[in-house]
Amino acid sequence: MLFNSFEFAIFLPIVFLLYWFVFDYAMRKCKRQLLWQNLFVVVASYIFYGWWDWRFLILIAITTLLSFLSGIGIEYAPTQRGKKAVMIANIIVNLGILGVYKYYDFFATQFARLFGIELDFLLLHLILPVGISFYTFQALSYSIDVYRKQIQPTHDIVTFTAFLSFFPQLVAGPIERATNLLPQFQKKRSFDYATAVDGMRQILWGLFKKIVVADNCATYVDTVFADISNQSGSTLVLAAILFTFQIYGDFSGYSDIAIGTAKLFGIKLMRNFNVPYFSRDIAEFWRRWHISLTTWFRDYVYIPLGGSRPNIPEAIRQKGDKALEARYTKWIAVRNTFVIFLLSGFWHGANWTFVLWGAYHALLFVPLLLLNKNRRYRDTVATITLPDGTIKTKWLPSLKEAGQMLLTFALAVFGWIIFRATGLKTLSAYIAGIFDSSLFSIPWLMNRQYYIPLVISILVMLLGEWINRTKEHGLSLNIDRKYCRWIIYLVIGIFILFYICCNTAQQEFIYFQF
Repeated sequence: MLFNSFEFAIFLPIVFLLYWFVFDYAMRKCKRQLLWQNLFVVVASYIFYGWWDWRFLILIAITTLLSFLSGIGIEYAPTQRGKKAVMIANIIVNLGILGVYKYYDFFATQFARLFGIELDFLLLHLILPVGISFYTFQALSYSIDVYRKQIQPTHDIVTFTAFLSFFPQLVAGPIERATNLLPQFQKKRSFDYATAVDGMRQILWGLFKKIVVADNCATYVDTVFADISNQSGSTLVLAAILFTFQIYGDFSGYSDIAIGTAKLFGIKLMRNFNVPYFSRDIAEFWRRWHISLTTWFRDYVYIPLGGSRPNIPEAIRQKGDKALEARYTKWIAVRNTFVIFLLSGFWHGANWTFVLWGAYHALLFVPLLLLNKNRRYRDTVATITLPDGTIKTKWLPSLKEAGQMLLTFALAVFGWIIFRATGLKTLSAYIAGIFDSSLFSIPWLMNRQYYIPLVISILVMLLGEWINRTKEHGLSLNIDRKYCRWIIYLVIGIFILFYICCNTAQQEFIYFQF
């Protein structure tokens, strides 16, 4: 069930009304009200997920049961070695399921090409279940956190199932941690009007970014990428820029809808995007882009590998050579950086272009790491922190900040070309086409009825996010006059309805394929 579908427009109000005003009211005097509240979430989530294909429910049920039992197994294992064995077993099984569905055919094909043999009869041709990468990582974080004693294992299978299958963030994140989301299902939720209203604003903003910006960028981008050889260099550059806005509007739009929908049910999800295109270097970009995934790899891969402050081997320490220790520390930090970026790339799909995309960003990140500049921008651009801790925003960035943002944006655009290419041959053709004399020609443009509204919608998205860059989302309006706010909501709603009517074919969210 798509967030931008007619089915979801019916599903969400029904679930909301049943959750708060029918089911919750009927269960108020029940001693096990929380159990029934969570059970309702599970039923709604399984209906939502099974809408694509009921067979997907089998896999998520298996992942849920295994991870639930792993938490209990870790708790009751008599030795630390036994606890670790349970955790590792759960990781292997869940990653094994993910690997079979997402990567088996890819590796089998690459093996066959390498040795020049036919292995078509061994290919499985399995349909990739929607959201499997997201809920698998969420399940893994639970067993790891239980092993680390960062959270107590739950013995309530209903509560755990609600945590792992919560429908707003089930298929494309944010990838929640058990330490944040599970405790929210372990206590009764109460309806909060202000939170629900803010959730509706965030949903509206997410739908605008998805339907008005991303889906309309896709029209131009898909046309150009389908016929790369016949496009001018300037057209290829324009398509790359529009894809940069498409993937942001698509994925951050999904996250806004998910977070806003969760607010309607009294649940707070972590922020997944924080105006990444206003970043001043690539390190800041990755602190602001797909935050739930980057922090997942940081906490469960990068830091366990030693992070940027690894333990110095005793053989090196005994030499007493501080320069040698510094070089060793830098080497480990660089190695770990490449590991997480390559894994992040491969997480997105079984294609060498994703691995190359990860390597590209690692190469951009490493110089900042070596120069100890990877954490220099922890604040938000064009802001001033007052002595009392209040953050004051400036209308415009400085010339230096504007130049840094433009350079970082250009580097991200080139990276998205690698990401969008269907294969290495397509990628090489695209890049070769850009660096051609036709780069300085006028790009191909669709009719005026297409590109003028598109440019306006992109500018509106950027303006909304710039004005509210220190807030949670682009419609976090601080306008006293109520009618002014409602005019803004109405205009955005009209835009959304107009493009829904114009685009009869529903566009799936890009990250559903991951």
